[in-house]
Amino acid sequence: MSTSAEDRSALLAIAVDIAREAGRVAAEGQAGIDVLATKSTPTDVVTEMDRAVEELIRKRVLAQRPDDSVLGEEGAEETGGSGVRWVVDPIDGTVNYLYGREDWAVCIAVEHAGETVAAVVAAPVRGDLYTATLGGGAYCNGERLRVADPVPLEMALVATGFGYSARRRAQQAEVLRTVLPRVRDIRRGGSAAVDLCGVARGRTNAYYERGLNPWDWGAAALIAQEAGARVGGLHGAPPNPDLTIAAPPGLFEELHDLLVGLGADTDGPEEG
Repeated sequence: MSTSAEDRSALLAIAVDIAREAGRVAAEGQAGIDVLATKSTPTDVVTEMDRAVEELIRKRVLAQRPDDSVLGEEGAEETGGSGVRWVVDPIDGTVNYLYGREDWAVCIAVEHAGETVAAVVAAPVRGDLYTATLGGGAYCNGERLRVADPVPLEMALVATGFGYSARRRAQQAEVLRTVLPRVRDIRRGGSAAVDLCGVARGRTNAYYERGLNPWDWGAAALIAQEAGARVGGLHGAPPNPDLTIAAPPGLFEELHDLLVGLGADTDGPEEG
């Protein structure tokens, strides 16, 4: 069973209200935030606010839709029987958040039967609220988004990000050594969601990164797609932790073909 446009709009309205509240809370708490714990490595941090914001979102969702499921980056997991799941990244760009930088966002993707049908990426310090519904277009602060006009790879401004382990970063640096001379320039913002929305907004031409999770790309991928980007992995795969690429059709294929031969979806050769 598919959702109607009205259903998707109703889900988006709930997500927007919750994301706005969560963004206000996180922005107010950014000053003086402390690291609560680390995840995969000592540089992969989680703050007190990550967990507090995720819990706020979980409670708000279930108060309005108690039969839905919730999956959060920091461990929130509720299983409901409605077929609707809310995928939450409370603060995407935690290191930016910790350092008082602006490029972080609250991300909420709403899935129905495994397909994202509504999405919000709220970047409150920047004053940006990105929204999309499946088939309904993508918007920033109410203005329709479209990707930048097509350009060849050598004229593309390409955003990317890096993992946390030393081995993965070393491989990503090797990939970048080949990519950088082939494009206009590289940008590294520190938030996958903000980077994907940047493609949707035409502020970069393309984006790629290894190591993302569903809460990193879920909301922003729909926003980029609805703005005219193609978002996927290698060889026709959907976005996935091995590699996620976003770019307008044509440029997507050029960047994809460059990355295929570079091992961009691997952490490099095993250490012997």
